[in-house]
Amino acid sequence: MSRARAKQEEAEINITPMLDIVFIMLIFFIVTTSFTKETGATIVKPEASQAISLRNGTILIGVRSNDDIWMNKRLIELREVRSMVERAKAENPEGSVVIVADKDSRIGTVTQIMDQVKLSGVQGIAISAENPNG
Repeated sequence: MSRARAKQEEAEINITPMLDIVFIMLIFFIVTTSFTKETGATIVKPEASQAISLRNGTILIGVRSNDDIWMNKRLIELREVRSMVERAKAENPEGSVVIVADKDSRIGTVTQIMDQVKLSGVQGIAISAENPNG
């Protein structure tokens, strides 16, 4: 009789519903997280009083002062810009392209990059600058 009573008093905690909720929340946060891609180059941006901050996902292309082109933390050639932007656009159809050019980079290089971006089918192109007022 005492054995039967001891078995009835042993209570087990079922953690399955709690694990289900934790996994659902994990999946939700993974799906809704936006990942920021960096250019991979250290760039000193020029100042512009009309500079604004973009909030949506963007495709970043960096141009250093020696006219090196960086994208996805990798040094690329000008001829690779179009195909890499097309691939990035396929991953993020709403993204626009932001060219983060060093203040000492040549305008000709930036213009050629803009031309390659236009040829890839992207309409939204911006040049990144620092706002001196914050």
